[in-house]
Amino acid sequence: MNGLLRLLALAAVVLVAGCGKPDFSDAEKKTIASLALNTLPALKPDTTNRFADVPAAAALGSTLFFDQGMSRDGNVSCSTCHKIDRQFQDDLPQSVGVGRTNRRSMPLAGIARNPWLFWDGRRDSLWAQALTPLENPLEQAGNRAAFAHYIQKRFGERYERIFGPLPDLSAVPANASPLGNEAEQAAWKAMTAAQMDDVNRVFSNIGKAIAAFERSIEPAQTRFDRFAIDLASGAKPKADDAFSQEEMLGLKLFIGKANCVTCHNGPRFTDNAFHNTGVRPVRDLPLDRGRFDAVAQVQADPFNCFGAFRDGDAGACGELRFIVKAAPELMRAYKTPSLRGAATRPPYMHAGQFSTLEEVVAHYAKAEAAVEGTSEVHPLQLSDRERAALVAFLKTLSE
Repeated sequence: MNGLLRLLALAAVVLVAGCGKPDFSDAEKKTIASLALNTLPALKPDTTNRFADVPAAAALGSTLFFDQGMSRDGNVSCSTCHKIDRQFQDDLPQSVGVGRTNRRSMPLAGIARNPWLFWDGRRDSLWAQALTPLENPLEQAGNRAAFAHYIQKRFGERYERIFGPLPDLSAVPANASPLGNEAEQAAWKAMTAAQMDDVNRVFSNIGKAIAAFERSIEPAQTRFDRFAIDLASGAKPKADDAFSQEEMLGLKLFIGKANCVTCHNGPRFTDNAFHNTGVRPVRDLPLDRGRFDAVAQVQADPFNCFGAFRDGDAGACGELRFIVKAAPELMRAYKTPSLRGAATRPPYMHAGQFSTLEEVVAHYAKAEAAVEGTSEVHPLQLSDRERAALVAFLKTLSE
């Protein structure tokens, strides 16, 4: 009898010890290791912005990022929609600047690694992206001539130490832009070509300074990363880093049955591509066809990689040179967002269509047909337990 009790006790110990032991194949371990932050390569230089890694430019960019003077009404800055205590995004379904926009703000951690910017990729560099909200009537609603004058008045010495002498702006209208209101457009058309070039040069340098600051924002290590490192090395995870059985099931589903890793791959959990996943548009918002319409916008942007304000040569313009210009799969396709920190930054999708991660998982499991174009998502037979496990795993990317 005593021998039987000892045998049962030993079996119980083995069972308990095994509960926390991950059961992953070698192939799964390799995939998991590829998702860990320690595999993130060093940030490549941005040859289109020769000031990208200049500390003084980043310091000026940081000032401009938080400066509400960089808006028409003096109440909005980049940080209005990209809050430093919210992973540089906000908590709104659609961001609100001077007016309500039609998109969810995106987090900025690791943004300098993106080949395309915005949900639809309508800009091809971080500095070109930084310029767009400045003149968007619903965001900061300013105009480039006003910004050039503002820089000269408020930050002239700092600007010139970085970018060289400011041009003579004495004859440049106070408000002028090719994208502004009727009066601003008329004022722009009345300017000489040299004046336009001067203003555009200062304007592009504003974007380059802000981009230099944003390059410094990188993702932080999470509990998943520590678990992945221990798994790869064979070390026993520390108590706080160990995964529960539910979290391990969620991870196995993420890289296996649920197919999440197909698009959410690499150490940033994104393929940087655009996909139609059948997410429904939000009622009362303007027509939004995603990547389908963005291609023409990025090609027409005077600040794109082929434009006159790019530093370096056109060798850096491979993405724009080989852009997919017209294809059915572009219709209502949006960028794959990084999942790092996702649990702490609802709502989700390009216009905040889902309030919780549970709703996101349910959407992918159901895989409704797209309202336009063709969804790439196929139905998943996931039990309630499996759905909960996926959510549990996703939360480890925020801890």
